Amino acid sequence: MVSPVEDIGGVLPGLAEQVWTNAREAPEVVQFVRPAPVSRAWPAPRSVHGGDVPVTCAQFRDDVLSLARGFLTAGVGHGDRIGLVSHTRYEWTLVDYALWTIGAVTVPIFETASAEQIGWILSDAGAVGCVVETSGHADLVAGQRSDLPALRDVWQVDAGELIGLAGEGRAVDDTVVEERRRRVTGGDMASIVYTSGTTGRPKGCVLTHRSIHCDVSAAVAVLPQLLNPGANTVLFLPLAHAFARLIQVGVVQSRTTMVHSADIRGVLEQLRRHRPSFVLAVPRVFEKMHNRARQQAEDTHRGWLFRLAEQVAVRYSHALDASWGPNPLLRLARGGFDLLVYRKLRAALGGRCRAAVVGGAPLGERLGHFFRGAGLLVLEGYGLTEASPALTANTPTTQRIGTVGRPLPGVKIHIADDGEILAHGDPVFPGYWNNSEATRAAFTPKGWLRTGDLGQLDSEGFLRITGRQKEIIVTASGQNIAPTPIEEAIRANPLVSQCMLVGDGRPYLAALVTIDSSAWARWRSEHGRPDDATVAESRDDPELRGEIQAAVDRANATVSRAEQVKTFRILPRDLTEADGELTPILKIKQNVVQEHFSEDIDALYRGH
Repeated sequence: MVSPVEDIGGVLPGLAEQVWTNAREAPEVVQFVRPAPVSRAWPAPRSVHGGDVPVTCAQFRDDVLSLARGFLTAGVGHGDRIGLVSHTRYEWTLVDYALWTIGAVTVPIFETASAEQIGWILSDAGAVGCVVETSGHADLVAGQRSDLPALRDVWQVDAGELIGLAGEGRAVDDTVVEERRRRVTGGDMASIVYTSGTTGRPKGCVLTHRSIHCDVSAAVAVLPQLLNPGANTVLFLPLAHAFARLIQVGVVQSRTTMVHSADIRGVLEQLRRHRPSFVLAVPRVFEKMHNRARQQAEDTHRGWLFRLAEQVAVRYSHALDASWGPNPLLRLARGGFDLLVYRKLRAALGGRCRAAVVGGAPLGERLGHFFRGAGLLVLEGYGLTEASPALTANTPTTQRIGTVGRPLPGVKIHIADDGEILAHGDPVFPGYWNNSEATRAAFTPKGWLRTGDLGQLDSEGFLRITGRQKEIIVTASGQNIAPTPIEEAIRANPLVSQCMLVGDGRPYLAALVTIDSSAWARWRSEHGRPDDATVAESRDDPELRGEIQAAVDRANATVSRAEQVKTFRILPRDLTEADGELTPILKIKQNVVQEHFSEDIDALYRGH
């Protein structure tokens, strides 16, 4: 395993130091692969024509140095904030490390952000510059320019303006960059990451070089089977999210090879081409993988085979946790289904992938056991942006499905009297940018971070998430209900895309359900409905409601009577990020959904 950057002279250096260490110690190791067709937004070696471009550790250092000189020419100073609006791509990582090299601060913004959101973040951060990917992003920034007095420069990636910026920096001597790099210490700000804002306006989490470094070092230490010089991954989650950023820094620190996949629609092709050894994803990806495989089996009249394979995978996984392990008959059945079912499932991830790191939302025990039994280890972790972001993780050698693992090295977890998870340790952020009131509220009097999540620690230190304080539903009878387990169970039905429980202050629990678009097309065909029939027109269809009712009944069977869903309503359309109802990692913004579908919610309680 590659050693992390040492604390030179008792002062931890900046994150960019690892780039220089890698170039010095392993110059020919491939750090990144730029998939063909290679973007002209940043030059590639001239010897490469039409194919994927490998970027060695030495080349990455040279690219970072070149762009860092350009930022110096533009007058970017130590501690200056620079916005970054872009899809996941090589230039995103390049900008990040170039800014860190000179002690500047990256302010990531999701590429799907609205003009108002971009304006708020750039204004609140006091950004003096902004890197944008497209002309559309540039227009959004331009529309807010009058409210951004500190903003001097905007550089558009797709217009080649990073190349131009690097060209302007050729006159800067390398020793100037070296001096700036040496000035950066662990205590300096590395990034201000704004929360996705499921409630209220986003707050800027100040992450230091030290907090990110300590978190990444801990992750590399417990996941050496994933993060190592022989491993590779395809990253398709948005780098503006702290979870994906953790992997970005982790691959640089461990010299793992990474492929940036900017277009989510092209991910399957990238997975097939680059055959990653591990992937990073949110649980919804695996829910859809499972549901799609089951639906494909049904379409070919082999649903019975998939159901048997599913039962065997789950039983096999449970047996792995028992002291005696799977019996010979179960091993034989598992081997047979591997040939018939599981291998095809893994092929969707390239065929070489044996592990996935999952975060952002709970996966659920059912899917965790299914995928492990099918030969794909899905490792759940837990964290939040304020913790840089990881706090706990399951690992290939210490895993308990249904939990989010044990605390990472350097992290302490405590459960408060009211069930809230409290965290303490090196990765925890110092506070929110320009918001001392929110910072004070984020910590207990003894300095523990209030996560806002509810959980339990078992006797061996594994953490189980039981809910979120703000999402706890208190019915009119005073019953406290954590909605997540029931929502997960209802979403297990392939027809269901999203599920959100309601009932706060109401007489009973109810559910809002949306229909998956691809599953809807199949259902419509199988049940003789017109090809142009919409969900909005059909949501009161007795057969459709009967299928959703069956999903609700199955979910109700897993909880107490007081926690059961009494009724549900199918919404006329799916929830979308464009309508502000989902965050970029597909978490439901409950306040927005309640506002957009208030009439549907009222209809659930009419007459009561």
